[in-house]
Amino acid sequence: MVISLVSRRRVWRASVLSALFMLAVACAAPLTGPARVDLGRALAGLSPDFEILIYARLSRVLLALLAGGSLAVAGVLFQALLRDALATPYTLGISSGASLGAVLAITLGLQTFGGYPAVWVSAFAGAGVVLFLVLGIAAEGRRLSSFTLLLAGITINSICLAMILFLQNLASFAQSFAIVRWLMGDIGPVEFRTLGMVAAAVLPVTGFVVLRAREWNLLAVGEEWAAARGVAASRLILLGYFAGSFIAGSITAITGPVGFVGLIVPHALRIRLGADHRLLAPCSFFVGAAFLALCDALARTVLAPAEIPVGVLTALVGGPFFIWLLRSRRRSLWM
Repeated sequence: MVISLVSRRRVWRASVLSALFMLAVACAAPLTGPARVDLGRALAGLSPDFEILIYARLSRVLLALLAGGSLAVAGVLFQALLRDALATPYTLGISSGASLGAVLAITLGLQTFGGYPAVWVSAFAGAGVVLFLVLGIAAEGRRLSSFTLLLAGITINSICLAMILFLQNLASFAQSFAIVRWLMGDIGPVEFRTLGMVAAAVLPVTGFVVLRAREWNLLAVGEEWAAARGVAASRLILLGYFAGSFIAGSITAITGPVGFVGLIVPHALRIRLGADHRLLAPCSFFVGAAFLALCDALARTVLAPAEIPVGVLTALVGGPFFIWLLRSRRRSLWM
């Protein structure tokens, strides 16, 4: 892979435009929904407009922005680590581990843990277990390669999916329905305290990924290339794996597995802007945030008053895009 570096001026210009796009979506999305909201009444604190705008819509829009932006950056990171444009934040099994933890909590009938929904806590714990399990399998002494990391992640991913199916087979009808619903992935209203805690955990790690963009450029070319330029490739892969897995696990624990955001956004921007991660990473955050917020707004309005799980909608958009990407790669190999 050859990465053409862009000027700093272009990085700032594209980042600012992407940020403005995200802000426009952030302002418009809370006003979109099956029930009409009078903005004047809502800003005056009058019911029910205030409760609908602030608690029912604004909190979920902020969650969608956080989840979409973070997953898009995690997608950029894993595509650089694995040197594969088809990689997603869930390629290394973190989503399956979180899903297994959530399914286990649902099957056992757990309700709360430490004041938080047990499904969230169990999902985050499941993602953490898989993170260290994949790392333990892939590590060869002090050396860690992206190839062994990928193989270990795919293997653990298959095992987790099999265990999810086994637990669902043991679950009652109501539990099975809850499991299927969670596995679809969804953005829902959350308490602002919870949203603040997730943002405080995820945003610094996302910022770390964006600030290390120069090193992801080197790693995306190849581990030998990065090592020849003074970068400790194994250490960088380890840092990237922890950062991306923490982002994916934290978001998945709250929203469920919302797929394709980490594939669609980075690759679409890579086609338009190039592969320089100094430009790709920040733009992916802003555009990914706007993309998921738009999908969530569409999910709650297209079949109103019913809602479509946002994970279903992103899959409907991402599936055809994934097929197009595969066909494009196949044509490029034959040319």
